[in-house]
Amino acid sequence: MAQALIVIDIQEGLVKENPFDTKNFIINTKAIIQHFRDQNIEVIFMRHSEDDGLLATGSDNWQVYHELKPQENEKIFNKYYNSIFKDSELKEYLDSKSITDLTFVGMQVEFCIDTSVKVGFEHGYKITIIEDAISTFNNEHLPADKILSFYKEKIWRNRFAQLKTTKEILATN
Repeated sequence: MAQALIVIDIQEGLVKENPFDTKNFIINTKAIIQHFRDQNIEVIFMRHSEDDGLLATGSDNWQVYHELKPQENEKIFNKYYNSIFKDSELKEYLDSKSITDLTFVGMQVEFCIDTSVKVGFEHGYKITIIEDAISTFNNEHLPADKILSFYKEKIWRNRFAQLKTTKEILATN
């Protein structure tokens, strides 16, 4: 049961746009990353990449958010789609390490997190989502808190993933 923490798209440009509950989202994410590091469990960063726009490859906005700075030994995979698996070489890497259990933190709930949860489920991974270390933005249809609640309670829980809080994860060894 090898596991990894997958940090999805927490990048300078997106954090600057002030996602829902930014302060707690970042505090919880930092605590989760440190917990996994302390347990010697692999931390992998996913970085959304675009040819141009907010997350243009190589731009300052494209970089992993500075407060979550990856360590030298931690992998960063670039992706061009909502799925962390599509054309990213992540699955091949996970398979090479016999990693079967994935824990997700990151952005954006209704795009990259949701797609990655479902694709990961299809690939047979056991997925845990840290429900207070994921975020998104208000949109023209729904406020961010409603989007978060909908995906956590109506889509993922007891279907595609188990959901845990930062506090629950930090209480485990």
